[in-house]
Amino acid sequence: MRIDTLLHCAIEGVLASPPATPAEGTCWLIDEGAGGAWAGNEGQIAAFAGGNWLFFAPRDGMRLLDRSSGRDLRYAGGWVAPDRPNAPSGGGVVDSEARAAIAALTQCLVDAGIVPAA
Repeated sequence: MRIDTLLHCAIEGVLASPPATPAEGTCWLIDEGAGGAWAGNEGQIAAFAGGNWLFFAPRDGMRLLDRSSGRDLRYAGGWVAPDRPNAPSGGGVVDSEARAAIAALTQCLVDAGIVPAA
């Protein structure tokens, strides 16, 4: 279960409390203010196996897929998810809008770990 959880990690979503009826083998990212069986494990990955919760502390470089949003998350001192940049809206000063859109796109690539930070 540990290998399955960490090698190709995919979570069902982000929750602060365990789901009432978790399916065997499902994983969740534990949100702030965690309670119940997850208390004190904020930011960790919780995997349900054999009727028990297993907890995995993240390390820099870990990646996971959030099935609820379809987004990839990366751990670099905290969980990071890139945001979609706003498209230029047109107007009289197209050059500055294009530059802002390119800068936002570049930041998304940095946040996703695709390109290094400057």
